[in-house]
Amino acid sequence: MTAHEDLWILTAQCPSRLGTVDVVTRSLAETENYVFAMNSFDDRATESFSIRVELRPLGGQQSIERFCAIFEERAAAFDMQWELKAPDHRPRVAILVSKYDHCLNDLLYRYRKGELAMDIPLIISNHPDLKPLADWHGIPYFHLPITPETKPQQEAELWQLIQDHDCELVVLARYMQVLSPDLAAKLDGRAINIHHSLLPGFKGAKPYHQAWDKGVKLVGATAHYVNNDLDEGPIITQGVQSVDHSHYPEDLVARGQDIESQTLARAVRYHIEKRVFLHDNRTVVFPD
Repeated sequence: MTAHEDLWILTAQCPSRLGTVDVVTRSLAETENYVFAMNSFDDRATESFSIRVELRPLGGQQSIERFCAIFEERAAAFDMQWELKAPDHRPRVAILVSKYDHCLNDLLYRYRKGELAMDIPLIISNHPDLKPLADWHGIPYFHLPITPETKPQQEAELWQLIQDHDCELVVLARYMQVLSPDLAAKLDGRAINIHHSLLPGFKGAKPYHQAWDKGVKLVGATAHYVNNDLDEGPIITQGVQSVDHSHYPEDLVARGQDIESQTLARAVRYHIEKRVFLHDNRTVVFPD
């Protein structure tokens, strides 16, 4: 994460073609925008190009306006989709939770410290348990109970809240509900989920206890974008840690929750800092 608060972030993606890096850097140089850092990647598998640039406008707002004026036409010639993020832009993020508090608590701590440059206008849960934590941070908490019979109505209310609060991103911080295909489609590319990653895979209740029964030697977590395939969306970040015979089920749970929290926070930061590019069902992620 950059420590320079005056940097703009340019991101762009297009089909692989000769001159993609040149058209970006030349346009920036001609309009007096200094390139502070740059990452690019050409994906042979999908024949697509991605670039991320941190830049400082030497001529202030005028440099930005001049760049946008000339780059729009040049980018169109490359079928390039691009976006320019201002230094003061803070995406509005809705957090969904159930009863587990470790991921929510970690996100709120990092948010409070200023490590995550975002705003959290609301927290939504299907249980009332974590309302005191939201209240302590002064964030509105919406309790939307759900049953199989009320799921369509509950998701309609949830979606309305996301829209009413102009949220750009939704974070499922251990929200223990499977989203319907309709809601998953609406949140495509703008919702991040976290779940445990254990080898072999353990589904159902108490996965860490199942893992202990099998004597696993690694515990981990995966943060990914939500889609209609349960826990199989495009992966953003993963974390892993070694364990051994001395770790009992409660130890595995504690280690796993730590990794889940860290992995989710990293994925959220990468997203809001515009470091993640979707290439079909895969991601290109430019780390800091």
